[in-house]
Amino acid sequence: MRRNIALVLGSFHRPLIEEMLDEARAAAAGLDLAIVDETWVPGSMEKPLAVKRALGRDDVDGAVVLGIIEKGETDHGLVMGQAVVSAIIALQLEFMKPVGVGILGPSIHPSQIASRLRPYARDAVAAAARMFET
Repeated sequence: MRRNIALVLGSFHRPLIEEMLDEARAAAAGLDLAIVDETWVPGSMEKPLAVKRALGRDDVDGAVVLGIIEKGETDHGLVMGQAVVSAIIALQLEFMKPVGVGILGPSIHPSQIASRLRPYARDAVAAAARMFET
């Protein structure tokens, strides 16, 4: 059975996220998932609302979230990352629909980003697909 997913993408690092998006599209096609929506949001804090809107749609079976939370000079990114992931987990349980999380960080150093873009995107799509089977 072909499943429909929505993608939620952070635009703060748009050129990097576009690389993740290319990989997510390829992974979805390889796993027979249809991407029925792609929503760009300003940053990570806006992702849970976009995920909630997507999961509330009847034509969406799950979602994948892609983004980056870089290491900063304070613990803001760590706090934000915890809040965002916690909210996404709560939404999975509320809607009983899987969400693959492909957010690099929090506290990822810029030098670590490039090598992780495609694997994180691919793994997030694969995680959502795997949860359709359980």
